[in-house]
Amino acid sequence: MGKAPNLGLTQMVGPTDDLNEVTGGLEEEDYQALLDDYSHFTPSGESEILQGHVLSVSDKEVIVDIGRKSEGLVPASQFPAVDGKPDVHPGDAIEVMIDRAGLQPEGYILLSYERAHRRHAWENLERTASEGSTVPGRVLSKVKGGLAVDIGGVIGFLPSSQIEVRPVHGLDQYLGQELPVRILKLNRRRNNAVVSRRVVIEEEAAAKKLHALEHIEEGGVVSGVIKNLTEYGAFVDLGGIDGLLHVSDLSYGNVTHPSAVVQVGEEVTVKVLKFDREKERISLGLKQMHPDPWERIDQHYPVQTHVVGRVVSVTDYGAFVELEPGVEGLIHISEMTWSRRMKHPGKLVKVGDQVEAVVLEVKPRERRISLGIKQLEADPWTTVADRYSVGSVVEGRVRKLADFGAFIEIEEGVDGLVHISDMSWTVRVKHPSEVVKKGQIVQAVILNIDAPNRRLSLGVKQLQPDAWETFFRTHQVGDVVHGRVCRAAQFGAFVELLPGVEGLCHKSEIPAETRKRNGASEDSPLGLGEELDFKVIKMNEAQKRIGLSLRAMAEEEERVRLDDYKRQAAIATSTMGDVIKHHSQGED
Repeated sequence: MGKAPNLGLTQMVGPTDDLNEVTGGLEEEDYQALLDDYSHFTPSGESEILQGHVLSVSDKEVIVDIGRKSEGLVPASQFPAVDGKPDVHPGDAIEVMIDRAGLQPEGYILLSYERAHRRHAWENLERTASEGSTVPGRVLSKVKGGLAVDIGGVIGFLPSSQIEVRPVHGLDQYLGQELPVRILKLNRRRNNAVVSRRVVIEEEAAAKKLHALEHIEEGGVVSGVIKNLTEYGAFVDLGGIDGLLHVSDLSYGNVTHPSAVVQVGEEVTVKVLKFDREKERISLGLKQMHPDPWERIDQHYPVQTHVVGRVVSVTDYGAFVELEPGVEGLIHISEMTWSRRMKHPGKLVKVGDQVEAVVLEVKPRERRISLGIKQLEADPWTTVADRYSVGSVVEGRVRKLADFGAFIEIEEGVDGLVHISDMSWTVRVKHPSEVVKKGQIVQAVILNIDAPNRRLSLGVKQLQPDAWETFFRTHQVGDVVHGRVCRAAQFGAFVELLPGVEGLCHKSEIPAETRKRNGASEDSPLGLGEELDFKVIKMNEAQKRIGLSLRAMAEEEERVRLDDYKRQAAIATSTMGDVIKHHSQGED
């Protein structure tokens, strides 16, 4: 028997305008209206199908013996063509029907191969439709609202809404393809057929899903294909049902995005972590297919072990180093160098660097490993007492200022503190910025070394002689000193004797006439800036206190004047006696 004819679309649907009335995306209740409005085929005849044998073949006609007095003739155009000739040969058995509607050729009976073939095709389609079976369909062309599909010799309509489960864009991709379809509607009288591929896909998916659900259980191992990726994980097609492979279950290591581990279309074997049969939710794990490297991590990486790893990320507080897949350790910024000058780990390491480190601490439960780089070098504090001594002068850079003092780095990793009380002998320092600036190179004297506690006390004022010490060494109670009134108080006045050295003249030691003379008030018994001589009446070197007195000076001056008066009086009395005595001797 010859092959089915390749019918043109106009032969199948009739006028083109009628076909263009068909629209895609139709609901079930609209299909009947679609069939009523669909284009018309030539009604099939009621003639009997005859068995015939090909006698001869030409470019225009095929002569067939149908067992009657006259031979039959079939137009060659009704057969598929090969190299421009009908694909049929003498001796072939074919089925035909008498075509009484056509022009009968002289001496022959006009036959139709197409009508016989179409009748068989419709009988097969009706049987297939009643059974609900799937038929193959070859996409012929695009039409408005869908595709024209050849289903066993009958041209059917495949609406765009019935092509895929989800809406499709661009129908050119289906041209020429063989698609399995299900017959939705048939109208043999009008030669109309509507088919669906979506129904076939949904039924296959439902069957796969049912089969998959029967074989899925928590703790089991299943295989699937990565369907799509999201920020929080990957969806795996397990054969009709999807499972979620969360980003945290992809690897024991740190995964920022699923694409770093899996790709769409990749086949994976995973473990079922959780299965909610009612909600059909499946949680999957990929890392659970391998032993957890943290189970015996303390045995693999004992404390003080030297390890080598790759820097995978750098943060403000440190760098994470991958020691093996799924195992990362943190090098805190404080463990990178003995110096405290580092502001960011990125100045020392970069992502991708291979680094050597020392294991400082292992916490298996917290899945944490603390690493250190500075431990690869000797701690400078272990030998600081051997290299420096109390009283020695050192030089360093001011690294940090605090309210209570300044930190000076005298070498990498060794800082000393200059307390504000050790910054000046003469000036009362309220903040270290009054004396030093950050980054300034300064000299200092080592006052104390506490290596176990990593503390070094320094002093700046010790580079200069102590003005107070000098004053107490060169003065004593009773000395007369010259000073300038620098501050006033209700109880007296403070007098600057040397730069940074002050004494107090209590108001009880200021004579009333002195206060009146200077126009002093109760708040200021002496005029600020006034320079006077005072007598030292008290000295306390331990508390750095000096007591001064103007009253004692006045009393001293009065006593001096009285002594001078007495001396002069004594001289005058002695001279007068000598004159009288001399005069008496002259008379004799």
